[in-house]
Amino acid sequence: MGWLYRGHAESQRGGNAGASRIASMLRQRTLKTLTKAVGVGLHSGQRVEMTLRPAQPDTGIVFRRVDLPQPVDIPVSAQAVTDTRMASTISNGGAKVHTVEHLMSACAGLGVDNMYVDITAEEVPILDGSSASFVFLLQSAGIEQQNAPRRFIRVLRPVEIREGEGENLKWARLDPYHGYKLGFEIDFDHRVVNSTGQRYEFDLSSGHYSRDIARARTFGFTKDVEMMRSRGLALGGGMDNAIVVDDYRVLNAEGLRYDDEFVKHKILDAMGDLYLVGKPLLAAYSAFRSGHALNNQLIRALLADQDAYEVVSFGDERDAPAGFAQVARAW
Repeated sequence: MGWLYRGHAESQRGGNAGASRIASMLRQRTLKTLTKAVGVGLHSGQRVEMTLRPAQPDTGIVFRRVDLPQPVDIPVSAQAVTDTRMASTISNGGAKVHTVEHLMSACAGLGVDNMYVDITAEEVPILDGSSASFVFLLQSAGIEQQNAPRRFIRVLRPVEIREGEGENLKWARLDPYHGYKLGFEIDFDHRVVNSTGQRYEFDLSSGHYSRDIARARTFGFTKDVEMMRSRGLALGGGMDNAIVVDDYRVLNAEGLRYDDEFVKHKILDAMGDLYLVGKPLLAAYSAFRSGHALNNQLIRALLADQDAYEVVSFGDERDAPAGFAQVARAW
């Protein structure tokens, strides 16, 4: 098939042909310059400084714990995920970074392939509880193309993870698709959540990640707060960085940002969790009541079945799925 390269970029033959191929291929992206943010961790409550820096082609997204006596790099990968309770945590030896999914979602939504994330504590700052602040940081730094082909994991056959049955059933699935779309259905058995949209589908080709997904905040229920804090979780949470819901209403004075903000945040999370596979996916993701654990199991199951995927690059960006050649729009 002439419209893609499998496994690796085709070697260049001849100066003019090679230059033309670089000009037309779908290329990797990094930041133009560095950008910084300061905040607190949602679960730890710790103050944390974060610096996002450009990286060379094929670096991937690498978190760097610069507060340790000897800085430790933690490259993202499905196998680097070591804890999925309430957030996605990645580790390298004893060094960890918690709650990486919102930043990773912004990278997936804007198509950032290579970046260093220098961090001074063990949790990414929660900022406003969505990906919007990370989108702003990335777009403020600027996103530039690099002279290397962008590599995708293309799903070739369905992969599914199921857990529980009846009222406890949850599942997540990847199907072949020439592009990237996500469909999610929630079921919280809660009057406030039930009064909002329960199902949503988002296609990345729309170019509207920033507008339609990024502003959806994480959420929590007042009945769970005491239990979570007794476990050392949600110590930095509050109504400035989360939707807080009691038995009857949303407690945030400004209400919801989207009519279906709860399910949209689940899609936001899923995009971040799935991008921990290390490359953008060409697939249709669908899920029912999934979360960080099931999402990680799904990408691990995909990688474990070598017949279920291939790594591809597009020698001509016109052959890529619609919308993939353009840097995502601002608001």
